[in-house]
Amino acid sequence: MEFKKIHAKRLLTPVGWLENAIITIKGDRITDIDITNKPCANDIKVLPALIDTHIHGAMGADTMDATHESLNTISCFLAQHGVGAFLATTVTESHEKIEAALVQVKNSIKQGVAGATLLGSYLEGPFFTAIHKGAHPEELLHGLDRTLIERWLKLAEGTLKCIALAPEYPESLSIIKWLCSKKIRVMLGHTNADYQTTKLALSAGASGVVHCYNGMSGLNHRAPGVVGAALTLDNCQTEIIVDGHHVHPAAVAIAHKCCGKNLLLITDAMRATGMPNGNYYLGKLLVHMQDNVVQTNNGGLAGSALTLDCAVNNFAKFTNICFEQAWLHGSYYPAKALGIDHDLGSITANKRANLVLLDNHNHLIATIVNGNVVYKSKEFKKQYISDI
Repeated sequence: MEFKKIHAKRLLTPVGWLENAIITIKGDRITDIDITNKPCANDIKVLPALIDTHIHGAMGADTMDATHESLNTISCFLAQHGVGAFLATTVTESHEKIEAALVQVKNSIKQGVAGATLLGSYLEGPFFTAIHKGAHPEELLHGLDRTLIERWLKLAEGTLKCIALAPEYPESLSIIKWLCSKKIRVMLGHTNADYQTTKLALSAGASGVVHCYNGMSGLNHRAPGVVGAALTLDNCQTEIIVDGHHVHPAAVAIAHKCCGKNLLLITDAMRATGMPNGNYYLGKLLVHMQDNVVQTNNGGLAGSALTLDCAVNNFAKFTNICFEQAWLHGSYYPAKALGIDHDLGSITANKRANLVLLDNHNHLIATIVNGNVVYKSKEFKKQYISDI
């Protein structure tokens, strides 16, 4: 098994930059990190690859296509934007189509994809309520069904990692506790729950909220709603879409001040991402993308055309924090939220070699997944990564 070496002018850790570092990689793992006095010939930064914990599709492909080709297309597109791992996210559809998508994610994990690592699936729907349904077809929404969930978990064979639901259903608390006992991450979304109901769901073991501010009861000074719970309760993992359309920059800054390290950058990207303006499908719903904004016929937002590297830059701008701190909200903190920070999300010995190389202007030069270069820009030079 060959060794590879990267000499970085700067290397990002969860506590800041290391200067003049040499990273040694064997196979898919980082074996060593050394600090050297030898001048770095390459003016590059090395950061942990990003992790998109909530994405539906890109480049005309979608999780609901239930094909390996589509999941591989998404994987390769993500690698072009510094993402090294992702959860393939479903939408509300017929049970048969959801099952096909879950099975395909399982099979594609076994087969392997060419870009960002496919970590598993994220079930978004059908366990929502209608008031904040967003782009989920109302006629296909319904209450929680343990027998159905058991079937889907069995079909997925351990690859269904996250289930989103509305906590106002009477059986929600018992279902949340049961799912947590099975190590399934539960997120709360597309819900009109009040503050107390949300608090009880989080206390029962739910991890956090789906795309904060969107698809949920808002913050009112007498009725704090799901947003109020997300912004005030400790250890609530709070997803947010920072594209400048879903959430006002000031509201992004408020969420950051309230949630801190629990604020997770996601894209919620759908198949129109990376594609020209036009009509696309999100599940069974026909939507239109114009200038990177995806909307239903009635003007509602329907997923996004955001990429996670763009979300990091927007987040730094909207919150007035440094780029490297914003990057952690798309890498280290998502890894901790998924419980995979022992393996991904930061650069230390024995962790998986999922890395990105940036130039001095923070432009992406290369993405490395499992020790292999899966994307390189025109500016990439062979000497950036040397064999030992």
